[in-house]
Amino acid sequence: MPGEAIDRLIQTLARLPGLGPRSARRAVLVLLRRRAALLEPLRDALALVAETARDCPVCGNIDTTTPCAVCADPGRDAGLICVVRDVADLWALERTGSFRGRYHVLGGLLSALDGIGPDDLGLERLEARLGPDQVREIILALPATVEGQTTAHVVADRLERPGLIVSGLAHGVPLGSELDYLDDGTLNAALTARRPLQG
Repeated sequence: MPGEAIDRLIQTLARLPGLGPRSARRAVLVLLRRRAALLEPLRDALALVAETARDCPVCGNIDTTTPCAVCADPGRDAGLICVVRDVADLWALERTGSFRGRYHVLGGLLSALDGIGPDDLGLERLEARLGPDQVREIILALPATVEGQTTAHVVADRLERPGLIVSGLAHGVPLGSELDYLDDGTLNAALTARRPLQG
C-alpha cells in the first residue's frame, strides 16, 4: 500500500482522460523507478507550465507566450481563420502541418441541454477579428455531430458578410467524430476539400 503522498499522485493522475486507477498506479510506479530520467523532468515541466501557461487573448489557444506562437507568427495567413471547438482540436489541426492560417477557439458548442447558447461562445471576439476586408475566409472545423453542425450554421449566419467565405470541413471527417481522434491524413484531406456553408 503506497503512502499518502504517492496515493495522492495516483488519484490525481487517475482523473486524467484515458487513465483510470490501474493505469495511474502503473504510471506512478514507472515514474518512481525512473526518478532522474522521468519524475524530476516531469516535475520541472509541470511547474513551468503551471506558472507560465495562459489563454491567448486573440484566439483562445493555450501557450506560454502572449499572444500565442500561432498568432505571433508573421508567416501565417491573417486572412484565413479556422474556427474550432476547443484547444485540443486546434492542436490536432496543427499536428497536420497543412494549415497556415490563424485560429479561433469557441470554447464549446451550442447545447440546449447544457444551457450553452450563442452568447456563451464569445462570437463577438470572432466578429471583432474580421476587420475591414482583412479576413477573406472562415473555416468552421467543428465536429460532425448534431451540436457541431448546429453551431456551424449559427456561426455561419452570424458571420454572413459580402465577400467573406464561410466554409466547413469536407469529406473524410466521419459523422459523430471528434477532430482530436482523427489521423493527420484525414484532417489534411478535410481541410483541403472544405466547402462553402453559405448560399
